[in-house]
Amino acid sequence: MAAGADPRTAGWTDPANLAFGMANGLIEPLDIWEALPRHTVWPPELKEIFEVAGVRFNPHKGRYLLTIALASLLYPRNVDLQSFRVLLVAATGHAPEEVAYLTEDDVEFVPGGVRLRLVKRRAHKIRYREFKEMGDETRVMHPDRSGCRTSEILRTLIEVTAGARRRSTVKKPYLFIRANVIPTTQSTHRRGELSFRPFEPVGRGGGLDEWVERTGVVVAGKMDIRRLRKSTKVEKTIAFRGLVSDAADDHTEQVFWGHYAHGTTLRTMAGHTITRAQQDWLERALAGPVVLDEQTAGQLGEPEILDGLGLDAKRAEDIVKGELDMGVSSCRDPYQSPYSPAGELCAVAPLRCLECRNAFILPSNLPQLLLFAEHLEDLAARLDPRVFHRSWGQSRTNLRAVLADVLPADLERARRQITDQGLRLQLPLSSFSEFDS
Repeated sequence: MAAGADPRTAGWTDPANLAFGMANGLIEPLDIWEALPRHTVWPPELKEIFEVAGVRFNPHKGRYLLTIALASLLYPRNVDLQSFRVLLVAATGHAPEEVAYLTEDDVEFVPGGVRLRLVKRRAHKIRYREFKEMGDETRVMHPDRSGCRTSEILRTLIEVTAGARRRSTVKKPYLFIRANVIPTTQSTHRRGELSFRPFEPVGRGGGLDEWVERTGVVVAGKMDIRRLRKSTKVEKTIAFRGLVSDAADDHTEQVFWGHYAHGTTLRTMAGHTITRAQQDWLERALAGPVVLDEQTAGQLGEPEILDGLGLDAKRAEDIVKGELDMGVSSCRDPYQSPYSPAGELCAVAPLRCLECRNAFILPSNLPQLLLFAEHLEDLAARLDPRVFHRSWGQSRTNLRAVLADVLPADLERARRQITDQGLRLQLPLSSFSEFDS
């Protein structure tokens, strides 16, 4: 094309002139049909176009097929765009219709990746997804994982279809635009016109089956690109450890269970569910308060003790002074509770302090701990065993372990303190209402 000139003055039998004229809009395929002689007198370089473009020659449609071959070298065909559709479905994990109808306005390249506006027509949904690459691997900001570089695929697609999009007259600037030679007059196009139309996923001359045949890909079973999306669902399920909320993020959970949660996906989800349950119970069993005896509490300001407990001097001083006393225990940081959002005051103290690693139990907490132990035993007598163990079983287990390590003399001293001072359990009034109900 770069070596060509206007065929109307430079000649019609030079492929470079024909490519130059079609690429610059100087001529239409109809002009080539009318100007070319019979194929028997064509020069060899004109006949070679068929082999280069992969178009089978037919002497009865020689001129028409020649313009198809020329157009396919200048602009992408339907079968060429199938490659991009397959890659984008594999890279994003989204539905074929969402990637095939991307427009220029739906793509925004950001540092290290790309942000997409994906429209799912059947579900009437619009989603925004950001895909970022890091090093040789792709990391997706949205809960998707992929071995393909989404931004690289889209940059190539935009470059490949730039010429077709410039000449397209469709209302929306779709990225998937193909060139098509019109053989006969239609309602919207005239005979011998070079038109630029949106990608057609099915149909003669460029469907997925033809793409599979051309590329030599072996597909066992039904020929359906949605099966590729199912593979990405398996990858996403593995990457996010079987969480349905993440794996089913681009459709409803009901659709996910009905169409994707089979075979490998289901086994992966089941395995991660069992593992998470075991880890949850293990963490609950290990998560408990730090118990300080009289000697350790007296040395709490020493650097070695502070390093071992993960405290700073100010926090240790507040614990000793009782400024962080939450009722049955003191707390490392009431605003960094595992039971409440970071920065908010713990909403479950003192009811869950005995299940929290933030808790510090000092000798001064023994009276309240003994009262809390009596309260738990009273609950155990009144509540259904299953209800009690689900709500309070771990707290009672941890409390019993704490009291078992306390010296009998210290326990006796705490009981006398309860009697002499008339101490009562310091629990919120709302918790008593909850227990009574």
